[in-house]
This record gives sequence, structure tokens and C-alpha cells, in this order.
Amino acid sequence: MSNGAAVGAVASSFKGIALFTPGGDCVYCIDEQKRAHWHIDLCAALQTHLELPEPPYFLLPCFTATVDRWVNSATQAPVTVAEAYPRVLRFQPLLNALFSLGELQWQPNYTSAEECSVALIESYQSTFPELWECHDLVMRVEQAIAVPTPTTPLLEIPLAVDPLPQAHCFKLFVRATDTAVTEKMLRFLYTTLESTLPGAYTLQVIDVTTHPDEAEAANITATPTLIQVSPEPVRRVVGNVLSQEQMMQLLAG
Repeated sequence: MSNGAAVGAVASSFKGIALFTPGGDCVYCIDEQKRAHWHIDLCAALQTHLELPEPPYFLLPCFTATVDRWVNSATQAPVTVAEAYPRVLRFQPLLNALFSLGELQWQPNYTSAEECSVALIESYQSTFPELWECHDLVMRVEQAIAVPTPTTPLLEIPLAVDPLPQAHCFKLFVRATDTAVTEKMLRFLYTTLESTLPGAYTLQVIDVTTHPDEAEAANITATPTLIQVSPEPVRRVVGNVLSQEQMMQLLAG
């Protein structure tokens, strides 16, 4: 390990996320509050450290791994759930070392198989050649994101949820040149989805300038556009989402 990586004692309750590059570099964070970090921080860290032209949002979620640990209140025993996308399962020994998980077997996550196609990922190589090189980078991200204050109060709108809710899948269509707008939307989605959804979700970020065919297929006329692909029916929000009430109504159908 290099570039500031450090492995120490990990709390009994935490959330850990890791983001890899096609070349094998890794940035990660350990969040004991489970609300202070998100993948946007890891993308920003890669941009800064590798001097990329923009944050590599296209790596989400295909090159990510997530671990969640908590203590069972009844048995006082630690419970650990660790998932990794197929492209990063080969890094299990490194992930276990970073998060102090011993020889834990990580579960594969196949929820975004279509979006993680080799052709789709490789289409970004000419723009981000540094990501396909190995820099022996294993870096822990310490800085927390600045969670924006909602412009309107968060309303408690009950959601109709099954006992075993279906995983939500979202696609966010953006324009690469609108970096500030994209980051604002991602931070808003983080605070809303993490506090609202009862189960797992995936969020794919698609640049309409790089993939106009996908934008045309999804009938994208403006950016940013958020589409809830599943559960059905498919729903969308066009433009900047400024109200958490609007977002929660979207999720509630």
C-alpha cells in the first residue's frame, strides 16, 4: 500500500465505501457516522490526485464496493454486510485489509450489469487515460462532504413499502461541462435517498455528450434529468430538484 494508506482499528459500527479505477488504484473512506461520506467524495479525490479534467462519475457504481457493519441490539453481536461489483471482486483481500474484516467473503452485486458493460466503460478511456494506468494508489479520504441545507423543510411523507422492498435503480443524465450542477444534484440525491429509501439503491451517472445514443433512447431533452428505472412505473424529474418534498413524492409514486 502507498500514498497515505493506513489500516487501523475500525469501529464496531461503520459504513465503508471504496472506489477503484480500471487500472487498479483505490480510494476509500470509513464513516462511523454513516452520513459523512459518499461516492462523490471519492470521485473528487481521484480527480484531484490524478489531475483529471473532471470527476470520473462514470465509475459509479461499476467500480465500487460497500460494507455496512452494525451491532445487533438483541445479541450484541456485530453484523457485517459487504457487497462489491464484479469488476472489483478480485480486490477482496485488499478490501478486507482496509476495513479490518479478516477473511470475509464479499457478495457480488449484479444489479447494474447492463450499465457496467465493458464497451460502455472503455468508451471513456480516451478522455481519462490516467484511470487505465496503475499508480499504486491506495488512499483513504478523510474530508467529509458539505451536506446542503434543504431550501424547504423535510416533510414526512409515508412511503408504501413492501416487507422486502425492491431495490431502486436510478439514472442521472448530466452534461459534463455542468460540473457544479452535477455535484449539486448528487449531493442532494445522497441526502434524500440515504434518509428515505428502506433498502439498497443504485445510481448511474450518464454524460449525454459522451453517450448521446443513451440520451436519445431515454428521450432526454434537458439536463439534469433523473429517471427512476425501477421499481416500475418509470418516473422522471427534469431540471434541478430543489425540494425534498418533490423528490419524496417521486419515490412514493
